[in-house]
Amino acid sequence: ALLRAYKLQKRAARVGFDWPDIDGAKAKFAEEMDELAEEVQRGDLARIEEEFGDALFALVNIGRFLNVDPEKALRETNEKFVRRFEFIEAELAKDGKKPEDVNLDEMEALWVKAKG
Repeated sequence: ALLRAYKLQKRAARVGFDWPDIDGAKAKFAEEMDELAEEVQRGDLARIEEEFGDALFALVNIGRFLNVDPEKALRETNEKFVRRFEFIEAELAKDGKKPEDVNLDEMEALWVKAKG
């Protein structure tokens, strides 16, 4: 879906349906995040999902202006998250613990260490 959003935006840009620069894309993302926050306050899950999708679409557009492949960027971030979380699990296992055995502050300290 991220790659499709990227391709749709590139196609629209080719025919002139585009922001003149990244600032327009950033402003649109900020607008979508505000709309998402409003829907979160209302609590309507269907509208929250719609606004979340709009925000993702707008963020992909910022990536397009930066020549960032959204699939690659998210895939690499997923891998980085897995490495760091596995580090937390391994460090806790040394003391015979699991993540659910400690509080968030302890896990956050290990997260910072994993970022090293």
